[in-house]
Amino acid sequence: MSFAKVYSAQVNLLRGAIVTIEVDLSRGLHSFSVVGLPDKAVDESKDRVSGAIKNSGFQSPKAKNQKIIVSLSPADLKKEGPFFDLAIAIAYLLAAGDIKFDSERKIFLGELGLDGTLRGIRGALPLAQEAKRMGFEEIYLPKENAAEAALVDGLAVFGAGSLREVLEHLDESKKPAEARPKKISIQPPTKVNYQKEAARSDFSDIRGQEGAKRGLEIAAAGGHNIAMYGPPGTGKTMLARAFSQLLPDLSIEEVLEITGIHSVAGSTRGELVCFPPFRAPHHTSSYVSIIGGGTFPKPGEVTLAHRGVLFLDEFPEFEKRVIESLRQPLEDNIVSISRARGSAIFPSNFILVAAMNPCPCGNAGNKQKACICKPSDLDRYKRKLSGPIIDRIDLWVSVGNVDYKKLGEEGSGETSGKIRERVLKARKIQEERFSALGGSASGGKKLGKNITTNSEMNVKELGSIVKPSKEVRDLLDDSAERLALSARAYHRVLKIARTIADLENSETVEANHILEAIQYRPKVTQ
Repeated sequence: MSFAKVYSAQVNLLRGAIVTIEVDLSRGLHSFSVVGLPDKAVDESKDRVSGAIKNSGFQSPKAKNQKIIVSLSPADLKKEGPFFDLAIAIAYLLAAGDIKFDSERKIFLGELGLDGTLRGIRGALPLAQEAKRMGFEEIYLPKENAAEAALVDGLAVFGAGSLREVLEHLDESKKPAEARPKKISIQPPTKVNYQKEAARSDFSDIRGQEGAKRGLEIAAAGGHNIAMYGPPGTGKTMLARAFSQLLPDLSIEEVLEITGIHSVAGSTRGELVCFPPFRAPHHTSSYVSIIGGGTFPKPGEVTLAHRGVLFLDEFPEFEKRVIESLRQPLEDNIVSISRARGSAIFPSNFILVAAMNPCPCGNAGNKQKACICKPSDLDRYKRKLSGPIIDRIDLWVSVGNVDYKKLGEEGSGETSGKIRERVLKARKIQEERFSALGGSASGGKKLGKNITTNSEMNVKELGSIVKPSKEVRDLLDDSAERLALSARAYHRVLKIARTIADLENSETVEANHILEAIQYRPKVTQ
């Protein structure tokens, strides 16, 4: 036999793409070529594969006078990364007649070391999902990726440590199947472990700041974006880190979705993402690292924070282009990236928690310390946040200085656990409401899309769900006129009021809910 075909896969955006590996051998001067639009890492696989085959007990391809052509199809798909090493090695050995087995319905993934060891890859979960969708029955990949791939039901996952282990498991040429040594076995289905580690920050550990805690509770209950402003050292970062403890646990579908995203980005190391992610990029981070992009679009921090929290400390210190590019993800929960060589739409449904000082030195309005900023510095600082960005942040809360006497007291406030109980009850109310209207698991027949929190409602949905009385509506209209609220800010006040009502288990939005929601609008020109 001088021809063989096996199957592999690679990451394409946030999904997997099946790649067919074909190997053809012919007599002649030795050459080893890889065709099918390979990048440098794929082209170099011929040297890794040759070394791995030799050190696994077979004759090296370089020791034979033969012309080797490896074709990766589809030919118009850019092949990237070391995903194909294992498949190329197995396809070559099949074509050379060194091993024998049926390669149909099997898929092979993994990078090979020169000694034949299998090294981990990124994106194992979306690759396994694509393999299942395309009808494959068995997947062979490195041990460290086996648990991640075993999240996919109905697919036999084999985790191996080396090329030799895979060959001894598959080769039918020497011994009957029942007599062959079984170096690898099927990975048992992976179960999601929701046991949390001890939280580093708890709301009871933070002295004072009751107004900020209330704002964060509302933000967690309705999935609203929130900004905290105040002097440095008042607890904004501690509050943001404690905030992530208030969010509900992820469903199995969300665990699969988020683990797949982080696996593609190479940040899981074979582990599952079982809790809402908390991303806190530094304010010097580049536009591409936050939003995503590159020559071939890759996900950024707004996508890695999907279903979780994106914490932007020193918010106005971020590059203005970065801040302005948050408009689409904050409004539509997606980010669309277009480049000359491709375009992509990545999910970015996160809760933005921003923290900022009132001025560059942090002391503007501070009664204890004088502000040393120049008027030009203050103007530049204020201009960093445009009206559209301010509008898209639902709640603005002040985090002022804490009395020194309170700092020495023992924590006596509510714990994160108690606050989380109220948040979960409010989320349950929203889930039942949207499910009854067809906006959740029932498929969205009435609302037209899947929504689970108040923050995701659009104007039409808001009008059908939030119906305040004439007196309450008049109060809101009068307040909006006095504060010169934009239409977007007007509707966001209604959403926040609906969340406050849910926290109080109220069926209708009352005047006190509207008044509290209005208090969270920024004290700046809209």
